[in-house]
Formats: sequence, structure tokens, C-alpha cells
Amino acid sequence: MHTADDVLIRESVREPDRFAPLFDRHAVAIHRYLARRIGAPADDLLAETFLIAFRRRAAYQPLGLEVRSWLFGIATNVLHRHVRQEERRYRALARAVAEQPRPHADDSAEDRVDAAALRSDLAAALARLKPGDRDALLLLAYAQLSYAEIAVALEIPVGTVRSRISRARKITRAALSLPAELSPLEEEK
Repeated sequence: MHTADDVLIRESVREPDRFAPLFDRHAVAIHRYLARRIGAPADDLLAETFLIAFRRRAAYQPLGLEVRSWLFGIATNVLHRHVRQEERRYRALARAVAEQPRPHADDSAEDRVDAAALRSDLAAALARLKPGDRDALLLLAYAQLSYAEIAVALEIPVGTVRSRISRARKITRAALSLPAELSPLEEEK
């Protein structure tokens, strides 16, 4: 039988072992999100995320959405402590890709060069985003959260999520020289 996440949190206050299934259910997705955001420190940040969640489990208040959003919110806050590293990583990636030699071989090599240039431009654009805008955009892209889940994770209104994602899309579109209909991420319907 599959016990609901919010039930597991409530039960874990009295029986700490009941928290373990939450890790089993959500660790992979949260780790993937953290790894895409920050790289190698994702293991440490994942551990810190679940440690904080475990310590705060008695204060958890169901908000009508999954515990998953609450965990992603904690992960994002943990990530904020490491945001300078993330910004440096995007800048370094942009420089590294820009510094790679451009081969003049066949079409597939040209495609690889074009893809590398696009990654460089995207990394530079992500580095320029305000942290809140970057958080909202990457929770949408990497964690595939809905606008409502992002609002819960970041503890902001859904309207603020919409404006942050819109602003982030506009900046990334401009950095990538893409027309509006070729946005890096589709608009939520």
C-alpha cells in the first residue's frame, strides 16, 4: 500500500523511520534538479535538503499540493547559499565553450559547434538572470514543476511566478536571438 506523503510526514514526527519513504520517492528528482543547477555539490545539497526537511517535518503544513513542492522549495533555499558558485559556473561554461576551436569539417561538426555556441549563450543568459527569475525558470525546466508548484516551492504568489518566468524567457530569448515562438520553454497553458 502506498501511504500519502503528507501522512508520512505526520507519522514521522512520532516515528522518525516513517520519513525514509519520502527520501526514496523524491530524492532522484530533487538530486537531478540540484545537479543540473549546481553540478558536483548536488549530493551534499540533497543531503542538506532532506536533513532540513526532516528537522522541519513537525512544522509542515499541507498546502493542497504535494510534499514534493515543499521539498523543492527547501532544495531551492539550500541552493541559494551556493548561488555565487552557480553564477560562476555559468560564466565559466560560457567562456569555455566560447574558447573552444571551431572545426571546419562536415555538417555534423558544424552542428556540434552551433550547439556549443547555443550552450555558451544560454549559460551566459542564465548567469545574468536575477536569482528569483532563474529559480522559477529552472524549477520549470529542470524539475518540471507547474506554476502552482513553483509558487509553493518559492513561497510566492502564482502571479509572481508567471512574471518571473516571463522575464526570464524574454532575457534568454534575446540572448539566444530566438523569436518569441521559439522560446527555450513552452508557455504554460
